[in-house]
Amino acid sequence: MKKLYIDFDGVILDTIRVTYDMIANLKLGTDEEIRDFYYNLDWNHIIKQTPELKESISCIKKIMATNKFEVNVLTHIHSYNEGVGKIEYINNKLKDVGVILVPKEINKCDIVNPKNAILVDDYLGNLDLWSNKGGIAIKFSDSNKKCKYPSITKLDQIIDMF
Repeated sequence: MKKLYIDFDGVILDTIRVTYDMIANLKLGTDEEIRDFYYNLDWNHIIKQTPELKESISCIKKIMATNKFEVNVLTHIHSYNEGVGKIEYINNKLKDVGVILVPKEINKCDIVNPKNAILVDDYLGNLDLWSNKGGIAIKFSDSNKKCKYPSITKLDQIIDMF
């Protein structure tokens, strides 16, 4: 069974677009203002109002049904509140998927061993670090833009790749 780690923000839920819109509306500009915004955000509210991306939950269920992958969500968090919200969301939607929380200041590849494991992420920085440590980087994108990593626009496309 291949280890498969799936990012949350920008892959499962469109939280990035929702929070970036909020930051723009609030006219936040400094790193400190943005850090405080994410730290104090009501993540339960954000998660409830944020749309799911590309049928991600049903796609993850399809992936799990193949028994080809050991699936975990690997997600950066800014606060305890964010971690609780994400765990509750995944536990309500996907009973057999683990959630690994990574403080924003730490690299994902420093929390789990990326060697020969797959990371599906929308952020190239995470994919570069993952790949450099021997992991398999897959870019999740809502477009078909070219990328140095294999790209998918829907999570269940991973099934045919391995």
